[in-house]
Amino acid sequence: MHPIANRQQAQAWNDWEGVLWADQPERYDGMMGAFNAPLFAAAGIEARDSVLDVGCGTGQTTRQAARRAYDGNVVGIDLSAPMLERARRDAAAEGLVNVAFEQGDAQVHPFPDRGFDVLVSRGGVMFFADHVAAFTHLRKALVPAGRLAFLGPQPAGPDSAYARATAALSPFLREASPASRGMGSLLQPTRIRQVLAASGFTDIEVAPCAAPMTFGADAGDAADFVFSMGPTRHNLRDVDPATVTRLRAEVRESLTEFETADGVRIPGAVWIVTATRKRASSSE
Repeated sequence: MHPIANRQQAQAWNDWEGVLWADQPERYDGMMGAFNAPLFAAAGIEARDSVLDVGCGTGQTTRQAARRAYDGNVVGIDLSAPMLERARRDAAAEGLVNVAFEQGDAQVHPFPDRGFDVLVSRGGVMFFADHVAAFTHLRKALVPAGRLAFLGPQPAGPDSAYARATAALSPFLREASPASRGMGSLLQPTRIRQVLAASGFTDIEVAPCAAPMTFGADAGDAADFVFSMGPTRHNLRDVDPATVTRLRAEVRESLTEFETADGVRIPGAVWIVTATRKRASSSE
């Protein structure tokens, strides 16, 4: 693998949390899947486009991009070897021949200059060690007037639906798990605009997007998912089993509020961010 700037994240996503995501992509894709349509609508991928998917994980968004750019090509990049192994396997099973996956750090990876028409990310851009350096590097991988589209979480207050559903866990969630560090780095629209403008992007738009996030088939299944997540496991690792059992029961009860005929669906909110590369100056 090429040089790494985000060493902490590389270690985390190649450890137990990366394996966790690779072993159950349907869980995480189900949670985020309702945001795919607005993300791709914002990206505007066309049939002959060359697309880069940053922080592609197990590759659902990469595969969806490949179906849209059916006469083009799509590259998914991620730090996590276990997640990329799953991504490659699933893409092969679907018979996609215009998609490739690379293990690397998108902040410093040697992308071809002006090699992509569109850059997309379903949240992976949150984890950069230096956001301006990373987006500046990624901008150079776009063609002049190339398009950027990514999503990131909106700030979640104590009265959010997810906070209510998992309120029993709140006193125990004292620190971020290794892989979740950095998730709060691009929460505010002002910060997002500042980073992208400093990185050489223009036409920057930050739009709110709300959608239901699916956590499981019923309250019990959703509670199992919540307790399997990296942040929960990390913070409960030293908590006695009886307390964990009690907490699971309390969360399961809270999740019944969100049971529907289509499963446990908790309202979620993200930012859909779009921008374009400034046309190259004579010094670039």
